[in-house]
Amino acid sequence: MKKIFFPFLLVLALVSCSDGDLQIETIDFNDEIIQFCDAPQADTGNLLFKINNSEALILTLQSGVLNNGSIGETVITESSISSQSQLIYRNFSDGVSSSYFCSDVPPATPTVSQEVVAEDGLVTIVTTANADQTEFEHNITLSGVSFITENGERITNLTIDEFGIVSTAITN
Repeated sequence: MKKIFFPFLLVLALVSCSDGDLQIETIDFNDEIIQFCDAPQADTGNLLFKINNSEALILTLQSGVLNNGSIGETVITESSISSQSQLIYRNFSDGVSSSYFCSDVPPATPTVSQEVVAEDGLVTIVTTANADQTEFEHNITLSGVSFITENGERITNLTIDEFGIVSTAITN
């Protein structure tokens, strides 16, 4: 019986091995700088992204969420991920640069190996005027972000709470 059972287990183990699908172990972008193609605007939607070698975290803010407010006051705005703003994690076949996101026609390489759209979360933006009152600074943080892969796995090992600071001009 042992002679039949052991080969059966060996075959079962080989058949159940990974088929090469990518596994996301962690999403860590806190130490990466925030980038954008066009300078952020208070009255439009904004595309912001962070790159970590062959990975990118892309935040599309809903129109008007960068609220300039008034000089001397702090304005806090929030945007719900998935219903108002969108957060996407992408893993590429090779290192990626900002030109990938800023080209009218994205380059053929690197290719997207995996893309996961956040299904839940909150974008919080704290806006204040800078010291010389020439720009508004928008400190963007993320909380409660929930990514679920196409095979239903929830990614919980996230280090993406501090997205970064962007500035918009103060207009008179």
